[in-house]
Amino acid sequence: MKILKFGGKSLASGQAFDNVIQIVQKKAAQGKITLVVSAIGDTTDTLESILELAKNQEDYLTSFHAFQTRPYHLGIDLQEEFILLQKLFEGVSLLEDYSLKIKDSVLAQGELIASKVVTHHLVQQGIPAVAVDSRHFFVTDTSFGQAQVQEEVSKAKTSLYFKSLDSHALAVVTGFIGATDKGETTTLGRNGSNYSAALLANFTASDELQNYTHVDGIYTANPDWVKNAQKIDELHFDEANELANFGASILHAKTILPLLPNKIPLRILNTLNPENKGTLISANPSKKGIKSLSVQSNVALIQLEGRGLLGIVGIDARIFTVLAHAGISIGVISQGSSERGLGFTVESKDAQLALEVLKKEFQPDFYTKDVDQIVIHPDIAIISIIGQDLTTFDKPYAALVKNKITPILFHNTVTGKNVSLVVRKEEAQKALNVIHGQIFGIAKKINLAVFGHGLVGGTLIDQILTSATAIEAKKDIALNLFAVGNSKKILLSDTGISGDWRQQLAQKGTPYSIEEVIAFAKQHHLENLIAIDNTASKSFVSHYIPLVEGGFDLISSNKIANTIAYSFYQQLRQTLKNNHKEYLYETNVGAGLPLIDTIKLLHLSGENITRIKGIFSGSLSYIFNRYSITDQPFSTILQEAIDKGYTEPDPREDLSGNDVGRKLLILARELDLQNELEEIEIQNLIPPALQSLETSDFLTQLHLLDSPFDIIKKALKPDTVLRYVGELSGDLQQDKGVLETKLIAVPRNSALGQLQGSDSLFEIYTESYGENPIIIQGAGAGASVTARGVFGDILRLADK
Repeated sequence: MKILKFGGKSLASGQAFDNVIQIVQKKAAQGKITLVVSAIGDTTDTLESILELAKNQEDYLTSFHAFQTRPYHLGIDLQEEFILLQKLFEGVSLLEDYSLKIKDSVLAQGELIASKVVTHHLVQQGIPAVAVDSRHFFVTDTSFGQAQVQEEVSKAKTSLYFKSLDSHALAVVTGFIGATDKGETTTLGRNGSNYSAALLANFTASDELQNYTHVDGIYTANPDWVKNAQKIDELHFDEANELANFGASILHAKTILPLLPNKIPLRILNTLNPENKGTLISANPSKKGIKSLSVQSNVALIQLEGRGLLGIVGIDARIFTVLAHAGISIGVISQGSSERGLGFTVESKDAQLALEVLKKEFQPDFYTKDVDQIVIHPDIAIISIIGQDLTTFDKPYAALVKNKITPILFHNTVTGKNVSLVVRKEEAQKALNVIHGQIFGIAKKINLAVFGHGLVGGTLIDQILTSATAIEAKKDIALNLFAVGNSKKILLSDTGISGDWRQQLAQKGTPYSIEEVIAFAKQHHLENLIAIDNTASKSFVSHYIPLVEGGFDLISSNKIANTIAYSFYQQLRQTLKNNHKEYLYETNVGAGLPLIDTIKLLHLSGENITRIKGIFSGSLSYIFNRYSITDQPFSTILQEAIDKGYTEPDPREDLSGNDVGRKLLILARELDLQNELEEIEIQNLIPPALQSLETSDFLTQLHLLDSPFDIIKKALKPDTVLRYVGELSGDLQQDKGVLETKLIAVPRNSALGQLQGSDSLFEIYTESYGENPIIIQGAGAGASVTARGVFGDILRLADK
């Protein structure tokens, strides 16, 4: 025989209920079965709320009438249950109170009603069925609300009862309830129907217990919280028991125990997807390793601290004894060896009582000031990792810290195979996703916010959306673009922004503040956050520190943050360090060339860099490469560079030398030099008359540049070409170096003179290499190249 247990959610909706009938028809045709049913839907909660209304002498009759006239109650003889409920509610209303015994009698009616409703529908479908009240054979103690089944006598009575049933009738047994030896109704605790079904499977020596729920089985984490959680096909009894003890919602803590003596398999199945094989729990050995993550959220943390407790033994014994006498169970415990402080979790409903009894117990210690405080922290959650040992927990823990989640308490079981963390409840979902991604090797989700969608930013967004699928397949990194913003509006979507982002931003974008973006990420529990600045805005740089403090790593093609006041430069890096965050900006100098990383590596290795010289601007490289070898006017070449997207929107930013100066300063600061931008000797190539024009006016007067540059070109010696260079020199072991940018003539056959197109070239001179510099050369301009460099920073950061 097989026991089929159907939970309240499986009976709650029309489709689910119809599926139950179809499942029973199919299973009954295959062999002998018995059903165990829970109260339908929210019946238990509803009856409890009506009970409270009656206790408070509020209008309970309206709610009770609504309960009686629920559609699935109509046409079924439930008068016995309704009459008893009415009498119980009337009595509670008169007394303005109720006992656990009365509450058990009320809640039991929900189970009896469910049994009758299911039986009625089975009979209508031509299946002989009989409603069975488990109080006839489940004999319990008098611990109302949490009754313990007396197994020996219950087993004997169950055997006799089932022998008396019509062998052709399908028994529909109530879950959750039993009775004392005096016939007083008891309940086995909330969600105890699974336990009832397991006991029945044991007492009837069934072949298998099949538990039908609203999910396909047991998952590596709650699939409502972790979208890429995976179903577990098989578990050993011990593993399932651990999951139940640590809060898995579809397993009662005592469900596994009755199945062990006869090694009765338990299969978790989905009422709405009955063809799925679900999760099989049995005595068969399963693969070693981490099985699942569970979350308990209806818990509170109690902390006891006292300077006077140092060195005094027995404090913990007093705590545990007084809580045990109050009927309060302790969950996770963390204690210092000195017993100076102790933290532990209890169920939320018990927290206030725990506080009261502890304060009473330690009242003398408050008077002597040995105890400083006993406090409740209500908004916490426990994340338990089943199968985790400490030897491999370093990466998940580091990932939590990097996502600004610091566990409040940490607990490792005696077996060393389960780890529990106490975190703030608001961080629980995010923490669960972070740990799950680290442990199960499933694609790590990286949530991106891109600010600025001009040439570089727009190209980057398109590259991300185009490459995301391939990157997830190759690198197990899932890129989720959740925000695209410009200076005025932002488009937000926690599930990801699609390819029509330009149209969506125009139509649905809303005004925003950075604080709102941070709040959105927090509200939707987004982990592994990266903010990408593709603007050229000085004002946006002021958002860097709030973003870092809000949990974001930073990537930027915007050079300003690295070139404004050195005090801000230091403040930003200290903030990054304090928050375990990183800031990547490889494209600040040399577009996508590995220049900054090379200089960092040389500097960190102790190599003494003595000088850096080169063509820092891809746009100026293109302009003077073309201008030096053609007879075209300077304005024509400049317009070509503008059209190709090589220059800034206002090309004076390039021609002024400021862009080269900023890049040179960035490299200087990588060497720990404290130079400021205004200390750089920058040659401005824009005539004074054109420097103060509006951008639009300047772009219409490019021809005014032809004459001054024609004079410079005519003055060139044979076989020389023009190059705009930046150079860092001086004693670079001091606080400041010498930085200058200038337009110079170089031999046509030199390294600088042979550059073509928009290439950049950098010469790094070191003490070890002498006058033979390390040369880095490659494409130094273009939206696609820069965007690809930013994309590279994203992937580097994601790998970390």
